[in-house]
Amino acid sequence: MRIRILGLAALLAASPLAAADSPELPGWMEGAWEQAGPGERWADEYWTPPRGGIMVGAARIGTGDTLGVFEHTRIVRKADGTLAFFAQPFGRPAAEFPMVAVGDRMIEFANPAHDYPQRIRYWREGDRLKARISLMDGSKAEDWDYGRMGGGGSLPSGHFTIGRR
Repeated sequence: MRIRILGLAALLAASPLAAADSPELPGWMEGAWEQAGPGERWADEYWTPPRGGIMVGAARIGTGDTLGVFEHTRIVRKADGTLAFFAQPFGRPAAEFPMVAVGDRMIEFANPAHDYPQRIRYWREGDRLKARISLMDGSKAEDWDYGRMGGGGSLPSGHFTIGRR
């Protein structure tokens, strides 16, 4: 009898029922986002809707017609039900950042063993998507303040926040 109970417990732990208490993928990040700053500086980020346990993303940062950074990203529900952010800047091998905090419209990932960034945080303020990367202690922070693409991604002069604080 004990073996049956343990076997049933193992099956339940591996089933989708076990994920019922785990956090949802952050569907509030879905869409095409842009930030235009003074001069010709720009940044954009794209997120697919949650489907099949994953959200796929991409980001670019540049000035004028010159691309400075591109990155492939994804947020994945892992087999154990937890969420993780994977980043591949310039198409390099992916770095994993497990989720460390989640709220109604906020999610944070961290990997203290990674060189930079070590902490990645996304949140919504009204119709804006905000993002911050930093070291674990919050130093060397870089911030983004995105609006919906084609719907007000520009910030007033002097408010362009891409770059280290």
